[in-house]
Amino acid sequence: MLNKDTISIHLVREALLQSCAPGHAMQDVLNKVGIAPGLLSEVDARVPATVYARLWRLLAQRLDDEFFGMDPRKLRSGSLAFMCRAAMAQPTLAQGLELALEFLSLMLERLPARLVRQQSLAEIVLLEPEGESNRGFAYFTYWMIVHGVACWLAGRRIPILAIELRCTAPDYCEDYAVMFSENLRFDRPRTRMIFAADCLDLPIKRSPQELQRFLAQAPANILVKYRDPQSLASQIKHSLRQLPAAQWPETQGLAQGLCMSASTLRRRLAEEGQTYQGLKDGVRKELAIGWLAEPDLSFADIALNLGFADTSSFYKAFRKWSGTNPGHYRSLIVGGG
Repeated sequence: MLNKDTISIHLVREALLQSCAPGHAMQDVLNKVGIAPGLLSEVDARVPATVYARLWRLLAQRLDDEFFGMDPRKLRSGSLAFMCRAAMAQPTLAQGLELALEFLSLMLERLPARLVRQQSLAEIVLLEPEGESNRGFAYFTYWMIVHGVACWLAGRRIPILAIELRCTAPDYCEDYAVMFSENLRFDRPRTRMIFAADCLDLPIKRSPQELQRFLAQAPANILVKYRDPQSLASQIKHSLRQLPAAQWPETQGLAQGLCMSASTLRRRLAEEGQTYQGLKDGVRKELAIGWLAEPDLSFADIALNLGFADTSSFYKAFRKWSGTNPGHYRSLIVGGG
């Protein structure tokens, strides 16, 4: 089996932490879904996303809770189905998301949320009591549900510009960064997910048959955004992050460094649904978003660091990546949180 679409064993342990007591019951759960209990002690072990989805379903059935027992109230079995059914009846993604967030706010005690639109940016903000926070896995499970449903409603993947969280960084973040965004920021004053506001105007056109298929495949279909960190694309992105943008190799040089031909490089990236130019643009976007959170760095400095000829070229590229200009994004990140 290709080592693709897999989930770290760290997330398996997190799912079991509050939903299944250690011992015979935990071993029984793992055996039923096809995870060898011994894998829990292997730091680098991974399981197929389909197996993790089976674990989620089984724990939800045992607990009558689709949120792994992480909230004082249960997200009872059938909640995801009801939320999708109600949200898909709305005309736009904005209205569908607002309804979904209202439903989750009623069902979960510790995760009330609202949708906020600020010019070209939108954010989903969790309205947590001052001084309180959830554990990282609870936040990321919440974002997994909300973002997965939003993408399905819109019929397309909605790029996340940043996720900020009140909690401290958990021991393991690699899958979270792959699934959501490289721009994960911890120990922040509030928890929120930021994305381009133009997505909110997308129409919702989902049929009952499509809903039935979506629910039959859930939650595996909202987990497939995970990608193996050992994939070629992930290795290339990691290498690019270690070098100044001015030193990034051309395709031929990159291929030689990887001991393959340029045509083989392009073919292998195509098999992963990637291109080298797309990877470079993705890393530039990640770096730009991180640097924009540093108010001491000027736009000219950021443009130079990213290898752009001038600030104007950086502005155009950032608007293409994110749907907003760097100044507006910086004002939201630095001034809004």
